[in-house]
Amino acid sequence: MKRYLIPFAFALAIPLLACGGDARSDVAGPAVADTATESLPAPETVMPVAMSVEEFESGAVRKDVPYVPTPQATVDEMLRMARVSSKDLLYDLGSGDGRIVITAAREHGARGIGIDIDPQRITEANANAEAEGVTDRVRFVQGDLFQTNLREATAVTLYLLRSVNLRLRPKLLEELRPGTPVVSHDFDMGEWAPDQEKRVGGDQLYLWIIPARVDGDWSWNGAEGERRVRLDQDFQRFTGREDGGGMEVRNGRLNGAEITFELIRGGANEQYRGRVSGNTIQGTVESGGRRTAWRAQRG
Repeated sequence: MKRYLIPFAFALAIPLLACGGDARSDVAGPAVADTATESLPAPETVMPVAMSVEEFESGAVRKDVPYVPTPQATVDEMLRMARVSSKDLLYDLGSGDGRIVITAAREHGARGIGIDIDPQRITEANANAEAEGVTDRVRFVQGDLFQTNLREATAVTLYLLRSVNLRLRPKLLEELRPGTPVVSHDFDMGEWAPDQEKRVGGDQLYLWIIPARVDGDWSWNGAEGERRVRLDQDFQRFTGREDGGGMEVRNGRLNGAEITFELIRGGANEQYRGRVSGNTIQGTVESGGRRTAWRAQRG
C-alpha cells in the first residue's frame, strides 16, 4: 500500500479548528526575501474567519484543540530542529499567543505567519508582537488552518492533536516543497515516521522533512546498461524492482529532494545518489569501484 499516494483532495466542509498552543535539510526552491511585512504572503492566502470573542466562546465553532502554551525551551528547540533562519517564512498552525512566530522573528530574523481560529489568541499574539518589536516581520490571522495556502512556507510548526495531524498530513505533503521541515510538539503523524525525535523536559518533539515524490516508472542508462525501474513510495522511504531484470531496489531513502538507493542482483550492487526535480533525477552511480554520472526520467 502506497500510503504517500493517498488522495490529496481535501474536503473544505470539515469543522473549523480552535488550534491550541504554539504548537533543515535545505529547502528546495528559491529562498524567501529577507524583508519586512510587504514581502509576507497576501492575506488572501488564508481563509479568514470573521468572528467575535463572544461568538467564538458561544460554541459556534467546534474547539478540536484546547489552548495550551508551549514552554519557551520547547519553542527554542522546535526552531532549532527546523533550522529556522533569516531566509525562512515560518507558518505556525494553531499559533496561540504567537510565541513560536515571535521567537522565530526575534531570535532568528525569520518572517512568520500564525494561524488560529480564536480571536482572543489573535489579539494577544498581535499585542505580544508589538511588545517585542517584530510587527514588521510577522502576521497573525484568524482563520481555518485547513483552508490556509501553505505553498510559500519554508518551515511549519504544530501543536495540535494526533487526530488533527493525521487530517492535516495530506495537505502538508501536497502543498509544501520537498525539503520543508515540519516540527510537531507532542503529537506524531501516524505511520509517517519522523526523521528526527527529541525530548525537551516533558515534551516530545518530532521532525519530518517533506519528501519529493518518486513513485512511478523511471528509465536511465546505469552502470550496467539501460534500466527501467518501478518505484513504490511510502513517505520518505521507497522500494522497487527493475522491469524484467530481477534487480531489486533496497535502502531507498529521501531527504527532501535528495535520493539514495541500491540496485542489487546477486553479486551486483549499484549505489545511486542524486537529486529529484519533478520528473527528473540527476546524480551519480557507483559500481565496481567506478563512479559515473546518472540521469533518470520518469514515465
